Amino acid sequence: MLAIRTRRRKAVALAAAAVLAGLTAPSLTASPATATTTTTAATTTAATTTTDYDDTYYKDAIGKTGASLKSSLHTIISDQTKLSYSAVWDALKATDEDPDNSGNVILLYSGVSRGKSLNGGDSGDWNREHVWAKSHGDFGTSTGPGTDIHHLRPSDVGVNSVRGNKDFDNGGSAVSEGGGSLTDADSFEPRDAVKGDVARMIFYMAVRYEGGDGFADLEVNGQVDNGSNPYIGKLSVLKAWNDEDPPDAFEEHRNQVIYDDYQHNRNPFVDHPEWVESIW
Repeated sequence: MLAIRTRRRKAVALAAAAVLAGLTAPSLTASPATATTTTTAATTTAATTTTDYDDTYYKDAIGKTGASLKSSLHTIISDQTKLSYSAVWDALKATDEDPDNSGNVILLYSGVSRGKSLNGGDSGDWNREHVWAKSHGDFGTSTGPGTDIHHLRPSDVGVNSVRGNKDFDNGGSAVSEGGGSLTDADSFEPRDAVKGDVARMIFYMAVRYEGGDGFADLEVNGQVDNGSNPYIGKLSVLKAWNDEDPPDAFEEHRNQVIYDDYQHNRNPFVDHPEWVESIW
């Protein structure tokens, strides 16, 4: 409990500093850097009002480690409301709303703020990115992992196409309009500001989907180029990203909106990022 409260106090302090810095920052433009900076400042309130769920939601997991912790979390987060794939469009317009412009969403990999109405499949649109690539386990867009908005995010159509179904790792060449993201033949590296977000979404999926519900048992492993197998790597890199990029106010707010308004379950690694090390 003390560790979590300390982490949250640090998050609040950092967010407050971002607000002060934002007072002299340039006004919002469509550039990824500006959208990212403004998002952090504008969501400070979410960081200061995040509720500690240890005595309620997570009460059956507190004090456990390793496989026992993973099993308990699986049971807890499997109690959820499931969405249709078409319903995901409207959900993402709420979960990923630009806090400085209610008519826009923030795109995951590029950091760009783009109009909510520009959802679709054409160049310049945003679409529904499966962070755990849907071919890894062949779950497609069926209700379940294919529509779980804890790992579905708005993404630029072109950037999403470049990511494809690649695993995650460091290195590569710059992705056009990717906000600093890199890619090579078998892996994708998101921009620094969301590396931890990506890792925690992957770890959520590995705990939530354990082979029940008629879907594959999703697992994180230590390699890339996993193809259609129900695995995604690279474990060591994802763990490092979780440590280097802790949850910010935008990610915490997103977790809360999903819990309150849509699926009614939480990503435990947003609330307790230290549980990644305990399980893996």
